Amino acid sequence: MVENDTQLIDGVGRWGGGFTGGLAGGIAMGVLLHLGGNQIELLGGLAPIPAADVGAGWTIHLILSVLFGLTFAAIVTRPSIQDVVGSFREYLIAGIVFGTVLGIVAGGLIFPAAMARAGIGAFPLPFLPVPGMAAELFAALLFAVGHLVYGLVLGAVFAAVNGIAPEAIRGRVPVSDR
Repeated sequence: MVENDTQLIDGVGRWGGGFTGGLAGGIAMGVLLHLGGNQIELLGGLAPIPAADVGAGWTIHLILSVLFGLTFAAIVTRPSIQDVVGSFREYLIAGIVFGTVLGIVAGGLIFPAAMARAGIGAFPLPFLPVPGMAAELFAALLFAVGHLVYGLVLGAVFAAVNGIAPEAIRGRVPVSDR
């Protein structure tokens, strides 16, 4: 437990950190999904006019990433959470936990809905680099790692935007008085 008496996260830090962290995390995760198996295309199925294409997938993915980043900001800046989360490492852990929960919800609800709307009934997906059961395992692993990367980047960027640096850096850089 950490008492966060050194950081005051204001509205700009809260929402700016959530927006920026969500966008940066979304880009990192999106690159992983895009290069790892073209899974980013499936998110185009969530568009008002469903389409399994890369442009729609990236657009939907980044919009959701920012919205989830803002949700993360609203959660971690609650006074009860701030009593526990205050250091850079703790924001990383909070981001990883958030990414894990998000992956479970997305994998169980959002991703299957996107697949159905895009007209893809089941795995194996036609554009994955491996066939059959291996494709299902590959897709699930990539999806899980993607959400962990999202949470890690989200937590790190949120902390950085709010002036919370890792201990190793904080010891070397003088902190200015506010």
